[in-house]
Amino acid sequence: MINNKKLYLVPLSAYQYISRLLPGSCRYYPTCSEYAKWHFELNAPHKAFAQSGLRILRCNQLFTGGIDYPVIKYKIPHLLTLNQNLKHIKYWIVPKGEHLFYIIKDYGAY
Repeated sequence: MINNKKLYLVPLSAYQYISRLLPGSCRYYPTCSEYAKWHFELNAPHKAFAQSGLRILRCNQLFTGGIDYPVIKYKIPHLLTLNQNLKHIKYWIVPKGEHLFYIIKDYGAY
């Protein structure tokens, strides 16, 4: 059985591969496809669709663009349950507000 997240991530990865051949046109960092990819990796599909759709609607001349990291709800785990192997950090979780966090990808880990 195919992993539910892979069902959404494979088309996004294919789109990102093709879009690298074209000139960049996204007004935001991270790009809209990367934003959607991060949401699908960390959220339920219905939340990821909603957030990604709103982001795509904002990616036009009426909005200024700029840096717009994904924001997710996250419950911080107890210290004893944290994984001791910290060599493979993929995302940094930065506090924004009450149970809301920015997601920032760690590009140095790859």
